[in-house]
Amino acid sequence: MGKTGWLRNAWYVAAWADELTEGPLERQIIGEHIVLFRQESGAPAAVSAFCSHRRLSLAKGRVTGDRIACGYHGLEFSADGACVNVPCQNAVPKGADIRGYRVEERWGLVWIWMGEAALADPATIVEVDHWGSPDWGYNCGAAMVYDCNYLLIADNLLDPSHVAWVHQTSFGGTSCEAVPMRIREAPNGFTVSRWITDAPVTPFYRDLVPFDGHADRLQQYEVRYPSLAVIKAVFVPAGEGGEGSGEPWGPRAFVMDSYNFITPENEGRSRYYWFQMRNVRPDDADLSMAMSAAVLAAFSEDLEVLNEVQRGMDTATGPFVSIATDAGPLRFRNRLERLIEAEQAAHTKVR
Repeated sequence: MGKTGWLRNAWYVAAWADELTEGPLERQIIGEHIVLFRQESGAPAAVSAFCSHRRLSLAKGRVTGDRIACGYHGLEFSADGACVNVPCQNAVPKGADIRGYRVEERWGLVWIWMGEAALADPATIVEVDHWGSPDWGYNCGAAMVYDCNYLLIADNLLDPSHVAWVHQTSFGGTSCEAVPMRIREAPNGFTVSRWITDAPVTPFYRDLVPFDGHADRLQQYEVRYPSLAVIKAVFVPAGEGGEGSGEPWGPRAFVMDSYNFITPENEGRSRYYWFQMRNVRPDDADLSMAMSAAVLAAFSEDLEVLNEVQRGMDTATGPFVSIATDAGPLRFRNRLERLIEAEQAAHTKVR
């Protein structure tokens, strides 16, 4: 997993916006150590983590205006990584600059571009439907750290069938076990979806769905390169859903959009950011808190399973098999690998 490297020309989530306070924050992203800080204007900035002098992490330093100063000898760096001051001498030595990164703040998150700065287009950051709408509620939770490769999480997000087994008391149920998937490819990723018709509402959604009785349920998992997922859950009264139905759904429909952002730290560790938007009870703060707690509990089930899957992948000998529900994940992996190889080839050619 990840043998071809990383897709660098992409936006990754570096932190929740409210994690950046007055002091610097260090993160590892696709194997690179980064320090984030806020400039005097409040705009976020990111530079390579280690000072070019004696390699102390700049997270141990302090922010002064638009600069970050090393906590060892006070070398100062601007937001673009340029070393602009070395105390006790007049000139900055050659080679003192470090790398600066393009960053953007959007949707309550700080995004970082890990590739070629000239290619960074903020317009390509994912759009969040209904953000700020008074008719839609919002809930979120702290980032989760998985001790597994990020592609295992992407696999999981492209596999709605796992909910019947991993999330039996939350997202899943026996009605989810055998319904086949529909797979669609787009230039930016894959979508796996299915309608489960005339079935009981599963436990997580029971108090959210604004109607009684059985429901038609849409599970739609869209995963975009390299590791971003938009998951749509729709419940409508039985008989109103199914293949061919679509927005706008009827007035009794429940819709929840779940936004999931996986940031690989390294080959064996990943950071997972998430929030949900819902079309019911938008001002119910108690509901938002309860949903965040329930989502965290369900995602913790994923975390436990995927950490163990990583352990099995690292420990077991011999080949492993694939089954029908792996079709979406395998196609996603193959396409992502080709994108990474093409990016690396283009970089080599430029050099």
